[in-house]
Amino acid sequence: MKIISTTRILVLYDGACPRCIKDRDNYLRIAGRHAQGVNWFDITGQDDKLKAWGILPFKALTQLHVIIGECDNVNQPRVVSELDAYIVLMLRVPILKPLTWLMELKYLRPVLSNWYRKAVYRRLKCEGRL
Repeated sequence: MKIISTTRILVLYDGACPRCIKDRDNYLRIAGRHAQGVNWFDITGQDDKLKAWGILPFKALTQLHVIIGECDNVNQPRVVSELDAYIVLMLRVPILKPLTWLMELKYLRPVLSNWYRKAVYRRLKCEGRL
């Protein structure tokens, strides 16, 4: 996935999730100056906004989403989710770039995706939100 590292992105995160907040803070700490142009949006109570972006609120809760700039012809943002969203974030930070190569491996990608989904569902169940 080729995304220009200077393109502004908006990361949708679950502000009601302590783990999500911790993950955001860790990313910002590791990324340092490379986090410039990365903005964060708490999806809590934002169902109408999510729908306007074409994102189902349940999907926003269960998958990381990143909105990249705007599409050229329809003036709509480009939305990527799950592992692709992580890759977009990680490609901005030199120390994390090698991990994106691993995440994109043909045989490892489905394993990581499955692990990620199970971890999110387990967390939401434990929190009583699923």
